[in-house]
Amino acid sequence: MHSRYALSVLDQSPIAEGSTPADAVSNTLDLARHCDALGFHRYWLAEHHASPGLAGAAPEVLIGPVALQTKRIRVGSGGIMLPHYSPFKVAETFRLLAALAPGRIDLGIGRALGTDGRTAFALQRDRSHVMAHDFPEQLAELLAYLGDTMPANHAFASLSKSLATGGGESPAPWLLGSSMDSAIWAAEAGLPYCFADFINSDGAHMAATYRQQFKPSAWLAQPYVAVAVWAIAAPTRQEALDLAAPSAMMFAHLRQGLLIPVPSVEKALEWQRSRPSRTGRRRAIGTAAEVRAQLDEARDRYGADEIMLVNILPDHQARVRSYALVAEEYGLAEPALVP
Repeated sequence: MHSRYALSVLDQSPIAEGSTPADAVSNTLDLARHCDALGFHRYWLAEHHASPGLAGAAPEVLIGPVALQTKRIRVGSGGIMLPHYSPFKVAETFRLLAALAPGRIDLGIGRALGTDGRTAFALQRDRSHVMAHDFPEQLAELLAYLGDTMPANHAFASLSKSLATGGGESPAPWLLGSSMDSAIWAAEAGLPYCFADFINSDGAHMAATYRQQFKPSAWLAQPYVAVAVWAIAAPTRQEALDLAAPSAMMFAHLRQGLLIPVPSVEKALEWQRSRPSRTGRRRAIGTAAEVRAQLDEARDRYGADEIMLVNILPDHQARVRSYALVAEEYGLAEPALVP
């Protein structure tokens, strides 16, 4: 790899207006195959619930097919929203995935709900009360299962042993986040940390805190920071800006509590013309060279070891082309592999 840092992809499986979730999943599998051939380091699937615009409600369901249809790229969750689940069930699922694709599975763990409060409540098995905020305890239990470090006197100690012998190797655990809490938890647990810059662009000091407070663990000897950045590349800067309009329209509606499919570029541009422009969060948008310059800036700001690219586009071929242009700019693969 000729870049100064690893390059990866976070896929939210966008559903274009007029298409179906099945189309979005098919596009995810196709994009993963392209990214594998293009030389990207890892391919993560997101978790979003009850969304008409994003099909990825269950990354654990998509990881297996993506891993089986690719050859070398690491595949994982970006992330599993742990408050919804039993740590033991997550450990079982990802041990099975790791057996399916040995050495290639990542378990990215998040604290966010990935949805609104009502849907989060619907996801609960017990609706008699709102679930407690016990993420640190959930994380510790999950890591104990995966690392076979459950105390012998723990009620679930025998379950941990069954995972260690029957589920193959462990996935590589990560902590995801966009707040200081997640940075500190990742440091204390000795996990690699992925910061969602596309959600909160003011995270450089959090990444610095993570590095300062990092405690080596059985999972990781030195701190490792990945940063997920919104990025769209096209042959011209204007085309890239036009391609960014649909996601801007989606997010504006989301802020008003309205969920919509990914609109067409034409519809989004028409919507955008009647509204004042917003600078918003950091976006690496333009030609491949311009995107690289902006990603380099983000990398330097965070001291990142890896940049993870994320975008939402209604046109699948434009999305494939965006990643191909970036891969070619960075020299990730031979030009013959670029579609």
